Amino acid sequence: MIDVQLYIDGQWTDGSEGRRFSVDNPATGELMGRAIDASAADVDAAISAAERASKGWASTFVAQRAEILTKIYEDLMAHQDELARLLTEEEGKSLKEARSEVAYGARFFRFYASDVWRIEGDTLPQPGPDRAVWTTKVPIGVTVLITPWNYPLAMICRKMAPALAAGCPVIVKPAEQTPLVAARLFEVLAAAGLPAGVVNLVTGDPNRIGPLLLEDARVRKISFTGSTAVGQVILRHAASHIASVSLELGGNAPFIVFDDVDLDQVVEAILSCKFRNAGQICVAANRIYVQRNILSALGERLGQAVTQLRVGDGLEADTVIGPLINQEAVEKVTSHVQNAVGAGARVVVGGQTLQRPGYFYAPTVLTDVHESMQLALEETFGPVAPLFAFDSEEEVFERANRTKFGLAAYVFTRDLGRAMRAAAALEFGMVGINDPVPSLAEVPIGGMKESGLGREGGHEGLAEFLETKYVSVRW
Repeated sequence: MIDVQLYIDGQWTDGSEGRRFSVDNPATGELMGRAIDASAADVDAAISAAERASKGWASTFVAQRAEILTKIYEDLMAHQDELARLLTEEEGKSLKEARSEVAYGARFFRFYASDVWRIEGDTLPQPGPDRAVWTTKVPIGVTVLITPWNYPLAMICRKMAPALAAGCPVIVKPAEQTPLVAARLFEVLAAAGLPAGVVNLVTGDPNRIGPLLLEDARVRKISFTGSTAVGQVILRHAASHIASVSLELGGNAPFIVFDDVDLDQVVEAILSCKFRNAGQICVAANRIYVQRNILSALGERLGQAVTQLRVGDGLEADTVIGPLINQEAVEKVTSHVQNAVGAGARVVVGGQTLQRPGYFYAPTVLTDVHESMQLALEETFGPVAPLFAFDSEEEVFERANRTKFGLAAYVFTRDLGRAMRAAAALEFGMVGINDPVPSLAEVPIGGMKESGLGREGGHEGLAEFLETKYVSVRW
């Protein structure tokens, strides 16, 4: 049993009321730990601590911030195995994927330790003999980071590293399903030399403490990753005091396969893009469009490959696909598959829950699907690969764009001209051409349409936590 605390103003605390909530292992359904259910007083204490730390952290020299960010990177990698094991137990992904998540999250601290030196203003030409004008970049201020359960360590890192680089103190509210690895991450942060109040951790019921974090006028920046529905709620709360908001929201990613590809390479790409983390990824392929003349062959090869994917506890060495996060997730996947089958879809492989402890759904491939089915209208967030047939380039681009979401899209072709046309035509914030995993710390990640606002990663991710100040001097 793992019991974790809140981290406020440089101290671990049980909070003002000491209430706790339970955390289950999704592979077994068994209790694995407890976290503090923060009170209103705890939230106020975290915001107050961040506010007190704000001016001091903003005024630290860039070299000092870079040194601390580098140390955090090194310490995370030094604890990679331990963090990965806890991440697997709490969230469910395989140990191999968990190790990759730790490395991916750590990389943001390494990148922003360098990119912090690129916080630059502009000196403009003098508008007259007695006047000088320039701009400078300043930290936006106290920042709230609300992170999801599917990548519970990496998403904290992806938001926190640029915020700290910019000079902003943070309050992290992790998903209630995965507070344990967040607390272990904060143990690493606590040893990195950050001043008290610069990083704060509050856990608990989002419906109760969420509004307290979002509506406090001392909070100047909110960064959230999660569903579009919750993103809309956050925007309404932030409007009460005109806080800046960054949102990475839902996706409905098309994965387009033209008939000039190597089928075996495409099968491997689909396994990576669709079945990684049991399909619980906002950028996962949700609608797989296959040119009609290769649909049968690709469906057969993909079905054969999927039957070889071992499903089980992520701690077991040969596991490829772990559990879904909870029973609610299982029920959503089941509903999507049943809706599709009821409307004429054919199950190639899978299509059912697995009768074992935990929250498991068999990796599934469907054909004879169409856009009116539930699984085409919203992300399934599970290990289900529906194969749609298409005939022409123009047709498939139009169908791919026929969604209110615009986070990620993928295209597989050997035709460079077609690839360039796809990159221009697809209305998505990220387009992977023959690349099923395009995310990097060094590049801007984010969506169009109802998939979000702003970007994370790259220099654009740092800019999200900075404001421009214009100065004009006369003499």
